[in-house]
Amino acid sequence: MAVIPDANALAEAARAATKGGLPPVERWDPPFCGDLDMEIRRDGTWFYEGTPIGRPKLVRLFSTILKREGDSYFLVTPVEKVGIRVEDAPFVAVDFEAEDGALIFLTNVGDRVRADAEHPIRVVRDAGDEPSPYVMVRAGLEALIDRKSFYRLVELGETRTHDGAEWFGVVSASSFFPIIPAEELPE
Repeated sequence: MAVIPDANALAEAARAATKGGLPPVERWDPPFCGDLDMEIRRDGTWFYEGTPIGRPKLVRLFSTILKREGDSYFLVTPVEKVGIRVEDAPFVAVDFEAEDGALIFLTNVGDRVRADAEHPIRVVRDAGDEPSPYVMVRAGLEALIDRKSFYRLVELGETRTHDGAEWFGVVSASSFFPIIPAEELPE
């Protein structure tokens, strides 16, 4: 039976793997070692064994070795892979700026991502019709766009034809990202 590494062992492996930028987690396929009692909540807070991880540098470090496979999330190193729980999206987009015709998002873990065709913005509406907006950060990992940033996005919105229908949405890097059908806009 494999021994599940603890958070300290993973942090050390991550430090070694992240020298010089983000590690190539998409190329790593180590053996599964079990699940770790770690969770990322909807608000972007990381928990280990039920306690919030209060060290931003450690959270950033873990975020660099996060990998998604289907609906499951893992922390990976070249030699081990452990499962963690993610309540919604692993990151939160806490701000954005418009720069040279593109929207550049900043996440709670320090990533900067330019919304474009490879990093789309999408909006999902729940059963109560509440929107949840997301932007793709990297390799299947999304950031939930926080409420204040979403309100700012809506202020930049415009109506365009998309897939044969009129949609209200935003443009970034020459790509249009639909938010809501134009016919559903309040007067």
